[in-house]
Amino acid sequence: MTILSPPAEKVETLERAAAQGRSLWDDARNRLFSNKAAVVSMIILGLLILIALFGPMVWPHNYKEINAVGPLYPPSLSPFHPLGTDSQGRDVAVRLMIGLQVSLAVGVIATVVSLIIGVAWGATAGYVGGRTDQFMMRFVDVMYAMPFIFFVILLNMVFGRNIFMIFLAIGAVEWLTMARIVRGQTLSIKGKEFIEAARAAGVSPARIVTRHVIPNLLGPVAVYVTLTIPIVILAESFLSFLGLGVNEPLTSLGVLISEGKSNMEARPHLLLAPGFTMALALLCFNFIGDGLRDALDPKDR
Repeated sequence: MTILSPPAEKVETLERAAAQGRSLWDDARNRLFSNKAAVVSMIILGLLILIALFGPMVWPHNYKEINAVGPLYPPSLSPFHPLGTDSQGRDVAVRLMIGLQVSLAVGVIATVVSLIIGVAWGATAGYVGGRTDQFMMRFVDVMYAMPFIFFVILLNMVFGRNIFMIFLAIGAVEWLTMARIVRGQTLSIKGKEFIEAARAAGVSPARIVTRHVIPNLLGPVAVYVTLTIPIVILAESFLSFLGLGVNEPLTSLGVLISEGKSNMEARPHLLLAPGFTMALALLCFNFIGDGLRDALDPKDR
């Protein structure tokens, strides 16, 4: 019986692939891009970001402009108001783009603030341990006990109502959960062999945290970041719905939803348009977070 051998080129390709191997990040990337829901979500989210960034630049109306057609004008293509106008006569479509832009900016910037503070705080507490860990985590518990709305109202009273206070207020609360997650992960890896080897080599604790501990936390941190952004967007929308968000004429998805509920019977699209946009963005972030979780830790699937 004749045994057929594979072509020499194929053997060479397989040998080269076996010699090179694949890193953990290569495997994670392949698993992520094999997740159809995550890939579709990334495409849709990318389109939403492009629309939010560049849409207002090319749109024929300004988000602050009061149009001659008057308030609550129905959707029309001539004159060009695809989503009509709001209660003050401003084009709803361009305000929806600006609202999406502001909500995404709040979500990303507040998440970055919470990421920086939470990772530094949690990694330090988990690695140092002892009384330092007890003090730092008790501070986190005290901050958890402070009502979020009270904290926002206090900041508004002291610094005034503006979008930067929203960044500060939400970022100052969301880092607490990040710190707890990072501390738990740090406790699980600080006894590993490579950490002991770094200690034996005389590496300083600060360098061990920045060069060895934090890089090994990127997986769970990346997953939590994608899940934090929709939480922050919802928090901003809740504040704007209560009248504690951005100032007019600037808007956000929460402000648009709050305005739409007042006219939902006569003009239901004023509520449905921002509501659908927010739901779509949040779903995309959640699917991407699920895809990252499965890619970086396939045992959780």
